[in-house]
Amino acid sequence: MKPTLTIKAEVIDITKDTPLAGDNFLVDTNVWYWMTYSRASVAGAQNYQVLHYPQYTSSALSIGSSIFQSGLSLAELSHVIEKVEREMYEKSNAVKVSTKVFRHNYPAERLKVSCEIESMCRQVMSMSSSVETLIDEKFSQTAMSRISRDLVDGYDLFILETMSLKGLSQIITDDGDFATVSGIQVFTANKNVIAAASQQGKLITR
Repeated sequence: MKPTLTIKAEVIDITKDTPLAGDNFLVDTNVWYWMTYSRASVAGAQNYQVLHYPQYTSSALSIGSSIFQSGLSLAELSHVIEKVEREMYEKSNAVKVSTKVFRHNYPAERLKVSCEIESMCRQVMSMSSSVETLIDEKFSQTAMSRISRDLVDGYDLFILETMSLKGLSQIITDDGDFATVSGIQVFTANKNVIAAASQQGKLITR
């Protein structure tokens, strides 16, 4: 069952949009994943994800748009890659391995994971500016206060608060949850989000 999205953000279809030099994009974790993970296609990414997001973000870099990333995304990337690598190992070897066992009992696989994560983080940092985030008590309380109104996961509550503090309103993402947040522009190739935005009068053309 597809989620029923109430679109509150302005949605821009990146398959039809051209980045502008004055754009200030925060790039979401899923986009960095498709841009920098060497095995994204093998790991189940859809064709449009590995095509449109890297293409659009690269175009933004070429035109002179400002590209930002959060250290929260690097943490999330590290978590996702370890999970994906473990699942692919399980599938290839017809075994079930817990995360802890995979991390500690399979040194050759751990080396692959660490090399992959280090490579991805280097690429992300070379292509973007870091949005400095002090996650203190006040920041955490304010971020978590969003949970009653913003239908996103825990990582994204902190991403949204970071964007708010830094004056960023544009995000490149495939995550439809962001489209339900008011006051931001969501740049996406997610067809379900684009269709919902079009039906609800929230799809804009620049």
